Amino acid sequence: MGTGESARHWQHPQLPDVDLLRARYLRKTFPRHTHDAYVIGAIAEGVEAFEHSGAEHRAGPGGLALINPGVPHSAHAGSPEGWRYDVLYPAPSLVARIAAETTSLRGTPGFVTASVDDPDSAALVARVHRAAEGGQALTADSLMRIAIARVLRLYGGPIPSRPVATAGARTAERARAVLEERMADPPTLEALAGELATGTFALLRAYRERYGMPPHAWLTDARVHRARKLLDAGVPLAETAAAVGFTDQSHLSRHFGRIVGVPPGAYQRERLRPGRTA
Repeated sequence: MGTGESARHWQHPQLPDVDLLRARYLRKTFPRHTHDAYVIGAIAEGVEAFEHSGAEHRAGPGGLALINPGVPHSAHAGSPEGWRYDVLYPAPSLVARIAAETTSLRGTPGFVTASVDDPDSAALVARVHRAAEGGQALTADSLMRIAIARVLRLYGGPIPSRPVATAGARTAERARAVLEERMADPPTLEALAGELATGTFALLRAYRERYGMPPHAWLTDARVHRARKLLDAGVPLAETAAAVGFTDQSHLSRHFGRIVGVPPGAYQRERLRPGRTA
């Protein structure tokens, strides 16, 4: 962390379906990346600027950043003082259950807008954090569900189903399967294109259209996702780095910190903390 920056990424042991991040960033830049969970970020101070679906959004105090699972986005400070925020990362299964119970949404629920000014919802998210940090599991769980139900009611809608796959999309999906299977030792772009009987630039174009980023950026993001699962299971950092294809522990630390927002060691210590209470 830079001077004046701080972050805690953790999970309350009685709230296993949601990750929590409370952070202050001054010069932090998140590269293009995705989340397996939903993102509900409540800005407390400063401005967060983030690129989402080809547009730049700015969220200030009382604002929310709302991002659906798997949607590529990047973020950086939108003002000289950086930004401070509280973030909920609820699992898709939890959001689906809350949507089924509290809304009339059909299909996969999601957010139809990426940024809104909603001080009441932002304050509710902050209260979830305070309750969880204070060991008040019942209060935190109740407020979390109320917060998710509220943002779904106000800003939710069904996520569009994936369009019919084109030949390019099918090629991109085959390329992704290769990279997932051989994550620790992936082929070069030329070799990958050769395996799929396509050209390198055609593959780059198809992959970016399908997944929102080129293969090498997608692979780094996927490695971090897999590294999180290994760290959750207690696998040592050096072993995790090798398993997902990073050259060494420092390579893992650099990319993990850029994408997750905290170093992998700090992330794992929170996951393995006895009782994992605040």
